[in-house]
Amino acid sequence: MIHPIPPGTRDVLPEEMRELRELTETLRARFDAAGYGEISTPTMEYEDVLRRGDERAAGAGYRLFDEHGQVLVLRPDMTIPIARVVGTRYMDEEPPFRLCYFGNAYREVDRRSGQAHEFLQTGVELIGMPEPQGDAEVAGLVIEALTEAGLTRHRLGLGDGSLYRTLLAELEVPEEERMPLLEALSRRDLVDVQIGVDRLGLASSASELLTRLPTLRGGPEVLDLGRDEPVSPAVENLRACYELLAERGVADRVIFDLGLVRELGYYTGAVFEVYDPAVGFALGGGGRYDDLLGRFGRDLPACGLALDVQRVHVALTAEEREGS
Repeated sequence: MIHPIPPGTRDVLPEEMRELRELTETLRARFDAAGYGEISTPTMEYEDVLRRGDERAAGAGYRLFDEHGQVLVLRPDMTIPIARVVGTRYMDEEPPFRLCYFGNAYREVDRRSGQAHEFLQTGVELIGMPEPQGDAEVAGLVIEALTEAGLTRHRLGLGDGSLYRTLLAELEVPEEERMPLLEALSRRDLVDVQIGVDRLGLASSASELLTRLPTLRGGPEVLDLGRDEPVSPAVENLRACYELLAERGVADRVIFDLGLVRELGYYTGAVFEVYDPAVGFALGGGGRYDDLLGRFGRDLPACGLALDVQRVHVALTAEEREGS
């Protein structure tokens, strides 16, 4: 008789569990050596707390009720809980704060997407450090941690979450038309982006800019193409971040992606995604969220990057298999 488990969840048997433990210990040691103290937050948060951080983050979680009828949500990620912690437990301490975490997260996703509903997440949050120094520290640390864990082919996609939003505002695109375009961009659906842009009825030069920018992807030469656009401040920040990553010796891992948009709305600057050719999904992602901490009582710039540990494990296994 087969006893089913919920879709999007899985059992982890001893051999894989040992490998996952070894992987997490390597990552934990690297984060610790960089001064990132480990933090643990509850698996459940009040729905109101998550909504304070981001409406879409709250909407992606599984809900249940406590004994008083208050709505709880299984945490869909760790950034908002950590923002809550800093706003309540670090009120009188001097930033920057360097925090890391390991824990399961739970997210409602389309079953046809192949993504997990429950996944082991790790990441780092750097709070109180402005761009581009903070962006480069977070991105560089994760690249170095993955290298120490044994990955040799990983790359970090680097874009700016404010870039396309700034452009839409500069072109005076109506508010109600912006979100569908951003959602299409976050899905990498350039056909939908084109259809949405055509519907706006903008001048041809503006339409061309809105459809061309998401296709700009590659090395530092990509930044030259965005230099004269309304988004040039964001582009120059990406250039400064790249130069700092070069000083750390990891710039060869960076791919610029001016169409990169993270699905959550709290990102205000540089955004990241981590890739490996062995895995069809991003290994993780994150970015700068300078407006989030203020919603929890302490207005500080911040940047973070999270990894799906099981996807990193799949990438490692594939690289080892191909190298044997």
